[in-house]
Amino acid sequence: MIYIASDHAGYRLKEEIKDYLDELGIKYRDLGPKKFDPDDDYPDFAFKVAQKVGQNPDEDKGILICGTGHGMMRAANKIKGIRASVAWDEFTAEHIRAHGNTNILTLGGQVIPLKTAKKIVATWLSTAFSREERHKRRLAKIESPKIKNKK
Repeated sequence: MIYIASDHAGYRLKEEIKDYLDELGIKYRDLGPKKFDPDDDYPDFAFKVAQKVGQNPDEDKGILICGTGHGMMRAANKIKGIRASVAWDEFTAEHIRAHGNTNILTLGGQVIPLKTAKKIVATWLSTAFSREERHKRRLAKIESPKIKNKK
């Protein structure tokens, strides 16, 4: 399942991406908002999607859209099992999947035009994790850091 959500800054692009997913015949579940609200907060929607994806992080995926994609990314990555990253072109979309095994794509609704966003979504959805040992090793280091803060 693909879960999708946005805040007010990403609302318009979210609605357009839903139309694109419909065109592609890809099923998704919209976790909000259901209408434009200029006072909503991106963490509320990031957590909704991340919690759903986190229940089945190797199968489910999410798409989160805010102004730049960075706020949603930071919030979503607080949830166990989530590997969220922002993409701004096809190259980054491919690499965050192939190298980073991301399960949530974040987009900037105020900085990415629809045509580019469609290409990013298509690339991200069609790219598989490479399973190369170097990428698995790097992800394992991120998931189990052994770094301590120095005082």
